[in-house]
Amino acid sequence: MVLTRRLAEMGGLGPGMRVLDVGGGLGGPARTLAAEFGCSVTLIDLAESYVQAAAALTDLLGLSKNVSHVVADALDPPFDSEAFDIVWTQNSGMNIFDKSRLHDGYHRLLRPGGRLLTQEPMAGPVQPLIFPVMWAADASTSFLLPPDEMRALIEAAGFRLQAWEFTKAVKAQTGAGPRVQLQRIQPLVMGDQIEAISAAGRRNNAEGRIVMVQGVFDKV
Repeated sequence: MVLTRRLAEMGGLGPGMRVLDVGGGLGGPARTLAAEFGCSVTLIDLAESYVQAAAALTDLLGLSKNVSHVVADALDPPFDSEAFDIVWTQNSGMNIFDKSRLHDGYHRLLRPGGRLLTQEPMAGPVQPLIFPVMWAADASTSFLLPPDEMRALIEAAGFRLQAWEFTKAVKAQTGAGPRVQLQRIQPLVMGDQIEAISAAGRRNNAEGRIVMVQGVFDKV
């Protein structure tokens, strides 16, 4: 959760903020924002099985009053305009082709002066991508943009850049807890493909085929 905390600090998250976590999966970041930053988080994900599992984990940790889970499409979120202070998206837009529509929707959902906090793998200077990756078995369901194009697209949706930082994936360093979690969850989700995905990921990162960016944008 190091990158989650870093992005939250960059974006100035604090108690009482209404956060929409788009594509939040099993809910780790949402629970971190609730427990450590005092936010009220609504998580949406298209996969019902993920939402059900995330809700169970949230309940187990006693955070159900602060984190809610909804099955919903990021391109058609079922919320009123200006319903949130923060739209949070962490590693969730790689499969979405219509990124302009996606970010137009984020703009609609934010109150005046609200913020978009984003972390995404983006296309590096060396292409093509080596598959399989965590989000796609092949190029038919992977839609990464280079950082400059992604930034311009977000700004065109009505956002002003506040921070833009290249970063790296963080691996567990010490303590049995994080290592055990990584060993169990990734194979469980990715199944027999985990070794191929890990090998491709190492090459993609080492050869500059993927770069990771964290960004903070204000709604204007």
